[in-house]
Amino acid sequence: MIELLYLTDTYLQKFEAVVTAQAEGGVVLDRTAFYPGGGGQPCDYGVLQADGRTWNVTKVKKVSGQVVHFIKGELPEVGTAVTGQLDWERRYQLMRTHTAMHILCGVVWRDYGAQVTGGNMEPLKGRMDFEFETMRQELVAEIETAVNVEVKAARDVRVQILPREEAFRIPDLIRTKINLLPEGITEVRTVEIVGLDLQADGGTHVANTREVGRMRIVNYKSKGKINKRIYVELESADYAD
Repeated sequence: MIELLYLTDTYLQKFEAVVTAQAEGGVVLDRTAFYPGGGGQPCDYGVLQADGRTWNVTKVKKVSGQVVHFIKGELPEVGTAVTGQLDWERRYQLMRTHTAMHILCGVVWRDYGAQVTGGNMEPLKGRMDFEFETMRQELVAEIETAVNVEVKAARDVRVQILPREEAFRIPDLIRTKINLLPEGITEVRTVEIVGLDLQADGGTHVANTREVGRMRIVNYKSKGKINKRIYVELESADYAD
């Protein structure tokens, strides 16, 4: 079993590992801090290094239950001890963005009772779809203000891994319209923005909402009768205004 270091330490930038297999133009490691993508969050980039050589990791993806680190060119041999190094600027921007999306989700659920119907993100920007029948500029402005209040509140972000049965006793743990957790999963990772939001989630997040920075809602669209899309962008981190 591969040790997924990002599940418990999202701030880990560098790690040691061993190549256990070659697969589909990439390698599998016995442990990794590279996030393979999922839940709307893109994968990490970075490098693997060993014996003076450097391999650029151009994509990371789960393939048949394995986390494959895709590399262009010759692959390191099985058994090679490597050092992994994340593209930290990109990863940290995605952490900020993912937490911002949870703040947005938490505010909309708390204030309007609207569920999420979809979402996606890139570094420092993203979009989220909600079950709203109508969307107007005044409502968008209210949501933006409420989100930035929560950013400035400097709420801690806590991660736990719970037995499935215990996790599913938490009210409203699954905030999306579709339960994306397969029946075979015995443990559930939860991400809590203390005092605001608690969801099942496998992605990477900052430790405190203050790190997110100011969020702007830059656009909104109707994607159906009861489906409205909100587009967001982040400004500087460490919100001090």
